[in-house]
Formats: sequence, structure tokens, C-alpha cells
Amino acid sequence: MERVAREDLVMFMNAAIASTGQREFRSGAAEQRMSLEFLHEYVMGNYRDLYASTLALEINHLNAVMIVTNLLRTASEAGPEQREREGRLIAARLGTLPPQRVYAMIRRLRRLKVNNRRTRAIIRDWVKARPDPAFDAVKYRRGLSVAARHAHLALPDEVGTALFDWRRPKRYETPILESWRRAHYEQRALYDLPYTAAEGLAARHGITRARFLKQIAPNLTGGERLRLQETAERNHQTGALSMDLGRVPLTRLAIYVLSLPRDERARRRDELTGALRDAAERAAGRWAGAWDPMVAVLDDSYSAYGSGVKRRRPLAVALAVHFMLEALSRNYTGLWLHHRGDPLLVHPIGATGLGERLVDALELRPAHVVVVSDGWDNAPPGLAAEVLRVWHRRLRRSSDTSVVHFNPVYEADTFDVRHLSPHVPSIGIRDAESAPELFWLAEYAAGEADGELNHYLNERVQKFLRTGKEKWWTPSPI
Repeated sequence: MERVAREDLVMFMNAAIASTGQREFRSGAAEQRMSLEFLHEYVMGNYRDLYASTLALEINHLNAVMIVTNLLRTASEAGPEQREREGRLIAARLGTLPPQRVYAMIRRLRRLKVNNRRTRAIIRDWVKARPDPAFDAVKYRRGLSVAARHAHLALPDEVGTALFDWRRPKRYETPILESWRRAHYEQRALYDLPYTAAEGLAARHGITRARFLKQIAPNLTGGERLRLQETAERNHQTGALSMDLGRVPLTRLAIYVLSLPRDERARRRDELTGALRDAAERAAGRWAGAWDPMVAVLDDSYSAYGSGVKRRRPLAVALAVHFMLEALSRNYTGLWLHHRGDPLLVHPIGATGLGERLVDALELRPAHVVVVSDGWDNAPPGLAAEVLRVWHRRLRRSSDTSVVHFNPVYEADTFDVRHLSPHVPSIGIRDAESAPELFWLAEYAAGEADGELNHYLNERVQKFLRTGKEKWWTPSPI
């Protein structure tokens, strides 16, 4: 039973980390969503306590919201102790999510007609903990109004008026609400608002896009600035916005870098490489340079392009992992399948020939070999699995090398990420920053982690509830 539960938990964790329900290279969005929803129902029905515990682990936002929604809509199936524990986990997890995700979840709960007492209490406490209700009334107007109606919230006077009868007051005392009221009639007030609230009003006023972006730039969040910059690069409108690369997280920075034309990457090589290394150093923290020698086999085959909605995401994860491991290890080598030379110029091309590169990596005899790939080994098919089989049977005991496979792509047909070999753990990955934390899951998947499953998860849950952060595990040098 312990083994079955471990395998099911690892399968679910891989899906909850890697899958975003969007179109991938080999499967559509509908397939991804259907597969993910079935997997959630299966795990919740068979391992409800474990299902709730995964809120404390390094899962992505989509799956965290799905877990919270499922737990709330099936509250009648849980006992009193389960409901109390689930409530604490839900409250802690909601505190780590972007507000737009939580407001979207509340709208879904309303559509599902989930409005039990616990749901209303959780929504009330989350909204009450928001630092600036007036800001939310402007930036997340629809979400807050739905939350107020659904959970019967008592909002501050001006906030409630702004949501449900905004034209009545001649003037608001709260500055952002007054700016929002005035912005309907005068253009200057637009630039005191958040970008998402001002964008639609700017279009109504007939303000050109270039002028609007130039004047709203000081109000942009880091994520908004990066998304707008990527759009500008794709439309060959470089220089539309200035951006501080020193504040962008590693994986998002890798996505941005790969969105640039190769000639521009070459021209800005020093700037972009320095930014990626600095981001990796920040993510590694005090463990920078402390880990044993590592070799990475990095997939830059054509399938690393991803899809139209996840452009170059698998390739960006591989590039970010390259810089992350370089920062962590005191002796690191990165081996791309096709590319040679500067990793900044990598691009998706060719077949996925992992076998030969695995041989090259194992010949270097590092402490750890990390493979970052979607797992479709096809040049020739099955060579990587055969290399790993021979390594496991003939060389594993006489070698100190371990192998782990990080896969950024969820396979809808198998409810898991694609595995390279039964002898090597394959773990889902979304952001390179989480790679150190995922080594524990690789150990657990291989049956090497100590302790029983419930004890293992309860320890992580308690730490998560104490810290209120999803970074619940402190990596140690390996």
C-alpha cells in the first residue's frame, strides 16, 4: 500500500508541477484539461488527506486553485478534523497565490454554487487580509464584487459604493477611487491607476498605444512590464519599454531572452548572460557553488519549441536549469543535444537524440547527471532507455553517479510526465528555481527518502503552515 500511494503521489505531483492545462507540442488544451481533472478526482477520492497536503508542496498556481476548489465543493465528504486541517492549508495557500487567481477561483465557486459556511469564511478572511481594498476595487473590480456578493461581505463604505453605485458620489475621499472616477472623464487621471484598470479607459479616450504605455510605465508591475516587453519584441517594436533585468526571476528571464532574435542575443550577449547568472545566483542563495560536480543533458530538439501558447517554454526551462546548476555546482558541464558554443544562442531544432549525450555525460563521471527533456527519445528510439538500463545493471553500484530526469511537459495520455527509464526517476518541473527542491521528490520517487509517507508529508505541511510560504524545503548540498 505504501508503494502504491508513493507512486500515485509522485504521479500527481509531476502533473501538479508541470501541467498548466494549456496546449503542448503533442497534445491540445482540451486533452490536457480532461486528463488533469480526472487525475485530481482520482487522487482526491482515494487519498483525500494526501491530496490536501500537496497544497504545501511546490505545485503551480493552476493546480493549487483546482485543489482548493475541489476541497471546498466536497466539504461534506470530510470529517471535522479533516475540515479543520484543510481549512488551515487552504488559507495558507491562498496567501501565496496572486490575487487574480484567487478572484477567478471565487467566480468559479459561484458558478458551481459552492457557498457553504467554510467557503464564505475562507473568502471573508482572505479579502479582509488584502492590504488595500480600494486598490482591489479598482484593479480587480469584477472579482471583488463577485466575492462580496457570494460571501455576503461587509466592505468599507467607499469601496462598496465604488463597486455597486460608483456614479453617485461627486467625490471620493480615497485617492485611488477618486482617480478612477475622474479617469472616466479626464485623461490625466488615467496615469494614477494600475495598468490593467487604465488600459480599457485609455482605449475609450482614444489614446494611442505608444503614448499610453510611455506614460503608464511607472505604474507597471514587474510581470506586466516583462509581458509587454515580450509582445513588443515579437512585433519588432524594441525599445517600447525600459526594463530592469536584474529583478526578473530566472525562468521568466530565460523566456524573455529566447523571445529575442538570435542576432540581438549575440549583440547583447554580455548583458543577457550577466542577468541570467545574477538571477541564478539569487535563486541559489547561500548554496551557490556548494554542490558536487554535475553534468546536465539539455534538450534543444524541435519539440522544445512547445506550442503557440507556451512558446519555447520547455527550451527556456532547460536554459534556466543550465544557469541554475552552474550557480549551484562547484564544477558544472552543460551538454546540449544540438547546440555547441554560447547557450544564449540555443534554438529548437532537430530530433531528440538523448542516448549519445547520456553516454557523454556518464563518461565524465560527475556526482550527478541531470536530464532536462520532454522524454521523447527518438534518434534512435529507445537508446536513452538502453543506456540507462546498462548503466543501472553494470555500472551503478561501482559508480557514485546518480541520474535524475526533469520533464517540463505533462503527458495527457499517461497522466504523468514521460519517463526515460524505469531505473531513473522522472520529475515534473515548471521553473528552474524549484530544481533544488525537486531533488527530494526524485529521491522519494526512487524509494530512497527516509520515513513513511504520512510522516514525510506531515513534516512538510507543518513547516508550510508555520512559514506561510510554498518554499517549504531547505535544500542541502548534494
